[in-house]
Amino acid sequence: MSPSEFGPRLLLDQNLSPRLTDLLEDLFPGITHVRQLGLERATDPQLWSRAAREGFVIVSKDGDFHQRSFTHGFPPKVIWVRLGNCSTAQIEAVLRSHEREISAFLADPVAAFLALA
Repeated sequence: MSPSEFGPRLLLDQNLSPRLTDLLEDLFPGITHVRQLGLERATDPQLWSRAAREGFVIVSKDGDFHQRSFTHGFPPKVIWVRLGNCSTAQIEAVLRSHEREISAFLADPVAAFLALA
């Protein structure tokens, strides 16, 4: 699957459940989890590099990607899910409720970072 098939694809970081790929495929075609790419043990710089190279948008609860976005710029774009300890269902609900905002962010050629709560 290439980025051009669906536009930018979401790449879920290790701190998000891989089940979200099945739960959110209807809204975000091509959504992928780091495990699907063999990146479950990748460092942040390795994940950043792969996402930039392959046209992914990183979705993470990790504040380090927030900082990396500001210091390194994009690509890749970053979506920071600013929820504390919560369930997969709560994360799914936040991503679903912000679908329009996320889609606009993905389509914006100059937007680099989006925080959701």
